[in-house]
Amino acid sequence: MLLPQINDPQQLKSLSNQELSTLAEEIRRFLIEKLTATGGHLGSNLGVVELTLALHYCYDSPRDKMIYDVGHQAYVHKILTGRQDRFDSLRKKDGLCGFVKRSESEHDVWEAGHSSTSLSAAMGMAMARDLKGGDNKVIAVIGDGALTGGMAFEALNHIGHERRKLMVILNDNEMSIAPNVGAMHNYLSKIRSDRHYLRAKDEVEGLLKKIPAIGGRLARTAQNVKDSLKYMMVPGVLFEELGFTYLGPVDGHDVEKLIDTFHQADNVSGPVLVHVLTTKGKGYKPAETDFYKSHAISPYKIESGQSLKAVGNPMYTEVFGQTLIELGREDKRLIAVTPAMPGGSGLFPFAKEFPDRMIDVGIAEQHAATLCAALAMEGMKPVYAVYSTFMQRAYDQIVHDICRHNANVMFAIDRAGFVGADGETHQGVYDIAFMRHIPNMVMMMPKDENELRHMMKTALEYNDGPIAYRYPRIDGTGVDLDAELRSLPIGSWERLRPGDDYAVLACGPMVQVAEEAAEQLKREGIQAGVVNARFLKPLDSSMLLELAHAGCGMIVLEEASQAGSLGSAVLEYYAEHEIYDARVHLMGVPDIFVEHGSIREQRQQTGLTAEAVAGRIKAMKASSTFAYKTTSTS
Repeated sequence: MLLPQINDPQQLKSLSNQELSTLAEEIRRFLIEKLTATGGHLGSNLGVVELTLALHYCYDSPRDKMIYDVGHQAYVHKILTGRQDRFDSLRKKDGLCGFVKRSESEHDVWEAGHSSTSLSAAMGMAMARDLKGGDNKVIAVIGDGALTGGMAFEALNHIGHERRKLMVILNDNEMSIAPNVGAMHNYLSKIRSDRHYLRAKDEVEGLLKKIPAIGGRLARTAQNVKDSLKYMMVPGVLFEELGFTYLGPVDGHDVEKLIDTFHQADNVSGPVLVHVLTTKGKGYKPAETDFYKSHAISPYKIESGQSLKAVGNPMYTEVFGQTLIELGREDKRLIAVTPAMPGGSGLFPFAKEFPDRMIDVGIAEQHAATLCAALAMEGMKPVYAVYSTFMQRAYDQIVHDICRHNANVMFAIDRAGFVGADGETHQGVYDIAFMRHIPNMVMMMPKDENELRHMMKTALEYNDGPIAYRYPRIDGTGVDLDAELRSLPIGSWERLRPGDDYAVLACGPMVQVAEEAAEQLKREGIQAGVVNARFLKPLDSSMLLELAHAGCGMIVLEEASQAGSLGSAVLEYYAEHEIYDARVHLMGVPDIFVEHGSIREQRQQTGLTAEAVAGRIKAMKASSTFAYKTTSTS
């Protein structure tokens, strides 16, 4: 066994090509076995084993900077850089991160959970190197899916203009999370189909030099002939015109060819793009045949790849997808738009029934938002289905193109709140804060999956501008689903439990936490009310006034950034109405990035538990009693 002996990438340099290939198979077995217990990004990592080995064989990390786009394909990199003994802790609290993490290792030079950032980072590191007079290598590994992101094109344009020495490795497996779409995907498909391009260029030059009498003159123009040939042969033209030297396509599972190609790239003075063809899920049949499920998999049976997740209530995402079909049958104007997340957003069933009304724009959140605005202006009813964390990327378009135009766009914001093992780059805790202050916006969050259905109906029937409903990445509560959908009065809250002295204003899954806290307090003789604050904007003005005038002590409970979210909105409301004696306590996500772990652990870390809520109310009660006694004594 070679793998147990590898604790540092420098050890690879003494291995033969055959030993590297043997090590690749050992790494695959290691990943397949370890991820059965932890889950994680299986398919993408099985596809880059040889590529990662070749990189660490040819270059000297961390002196040479290896930048992984998104970082979900860096498990092999982690194994080779001294972390294989910690893989049992992958994606668990205080364990290895599922993405590249700078605090984990000196070999992790760039961390990101969102796609298309690697090329900009590589350019920045190459510029810093040149300004400091260094000579280290800079290598960015980006997938063909991430290359559909606009930020990647911006970086390609800048790199080609500056012509600084760096290498871009295009890891082309024809996939992101879902099948890739768009013109770039089609262009790369043409390149994949013609693997003889580079050999043809070299052969033409050799033949020209052998022609008697005129061979010398033609040899002097051989470079021009080769350049013109590329237009005839198609492959690589786009990248060459952008200023890159294009090498490939090369078999991404042939270590020897990869090493030879990287040596060729090192001899080029400017930017090089190496086009590597890989197979997602390579070496594990369940991952190769079901690319979507193997992308980010929960613990599974090694024989079949079948998930070990216990069967429970339908997830909010599933309820969203099925309800969207119902609404689509009702209103032919309804269109689903998603940025490369048809599966994760629960849209595959909708796409099957309404293929012409399902739009996947690729990894292009900004384009998706502006597209929705234009669709709405032309009388359609677009649903922008997006994860909270990815919607951050479309902030300008939400402000400038949707809300400023008061376009009737519906936002279906998935993964709102904590996301568990994906960690800090994916937490959906900021969208309330960055959306509620935008004029014309309406925001909702359901207490359960049945209320989500009614909110979707509300959004469809709302015609006065943009409206959003956000929902978490968890199973539903198991409530019965109403057969008939109805609209909710805009800005209306729901009093679930009476309480004269104390009330918890909660939204989303925090409503269940508030109910548990109220039950605990009831057993101790304290009556605490629970309010389903389902509208985040506008607020329920009449209920807020009623609570304040009754002298009720309030806790605003939310699985969202405490700064700027619902609690801030409540305080702003009372300040605006000059109600200065309202007793309001905020319980939300503090001013930190919450790292990976289970959702339960993340709630415990941030104090968003029933016990913490009950404790806060008991502290409020003790404080008010003490204040009363002090006042009466004096």
